[in-house]
Amino acid sequence: MRILIAPDKFAGTLTAVEAAAAIEEGWRRRDPGAEVLLAPMADGGPGFIDVLSAVVDGKLLSVTVRGPLGEETPATVLLAGETAYVETAQACGLHLVEPKSRRPEDASTYGVGQLITAAVDAGARRIILGLGGSGTNDAGAGLLAALGATATARLDSSEPADGAGPADGAWPAGGAGPAGGAGAASGGRLDGGAAGLAGLEAVDLRPARERVAGVEFVAASDVENPMLGLRGATNVFGTQKGIPDERKPEVDGWLTRFAELADRKTADQKGAGAAGGLGYALLLLGAERVSGIDLVAELTGLKRKASQVDLVISGEGAFDFQSRDGKVIAGVAKIANDAMRPCVVLAGKVLIGSREMRAMGVESAYALVDTVGEEQAFADPHGSLAAVAERVARTWAR
Repeated sequence: MRILIAPDKFAGTLTAVEAAAAIEEGWRRRDPGAEVLLAPMADGGPGFIDVLSAVVDGKLLSVTVRGPLGEETPATVLLAGETAYVETAQACGLHLVEPKSRRPEDASTYGVGQLITAAVDAGARRIILGLGGSGTNDAGAGLLAALGATATARLDSSEPADGAGPADGAWPAGGAGPAGGAGAASGGRLDGGAAGLAGLEAVDLRPARERVAGVEFVAASDVENPMLGLRGATNVFGTQKGIPDERKPEVDGWLTRFAELADRKTADQKGAGAAGGLGYALLLLGAERVSGIDLVAELTGLKRKASQVDLVISGEGAFDFQSRDGKVIAGVAKIANDAMRPCVVLAGKVLIGSREMRAMGVESAYALVDTVGEEQAFADPHGSLAAVAERVARTWAR
């Protein structure tokens, strides 16, 4: 039997590459003669570089950048000729900060701008950025600051706006306010997270645009939300980053102020709300937005591989309603259906009904927690996933 294994990561436990290996191991216990094609997947979030480095003929450039809260963070850029691939979560990902230490209003995307700078300095003229899994909500202002954008603000926001400028107590994007540049008390900083956007008086994007003149940007994301409002970055994705509901109106207001100074119309475009508004900053630089899963599927040759097998297997940590919208499982299932091949899913948890599942093109789904229990699933994710794959092979193997 010929099978294609194309899972996403199992967040917090297995990378997509590790998950694919575990599924193959379990399947072969039952069906050792199977012809197996592996195609680990990503939708632009964590694992983007890990997956692409296996299929793109290029080299990895190691870089040290600012993490979301300013700490030094190792990251990589995948260079293939004049094209560079960047995984933004390596610089601003939610996974980089322990839950008890998260300060989403202060978290910055400055490190993403440093990754772009490294790519440009290495000769890249086309930069493809995977967006997803961010712990930031700064509208990409930090990215723009790293590329040279500046902003000014009054030191005392209660002072009259008339006549305010550098001589009246405003400072550039990278400068420190009266509280050393941290939090809302020192607003007016593009590199100070969402709180740094409080009290902005002016924004100058020209230095950033000049720094990357002639460079083509592609934003690969599974998110189509605008940046502002009820469907925007703060209100839809803020909770998972740690922004309390009572803080959302003010935080959204900071992003709105920034958009009014930079380009309000762009904030309404599809994908502007991706990665806490990182999509917005890239759109300001002229980026084209594409589906992350579609991009990865093309680079990995997923359509061709699906047409060559009898069964397609995908998977992720939680198979739920969010899996429908531009995520790996939805993309893999569509390609399997287009090739007229059945698709099954292995997941840590299955939180979606059979009707919704089949509407996505998934024949069956199998949960680790239902097979081995939640404790064992987290204690031994590789072994647990392999065990489930072995059970699935009993049903699907010829």
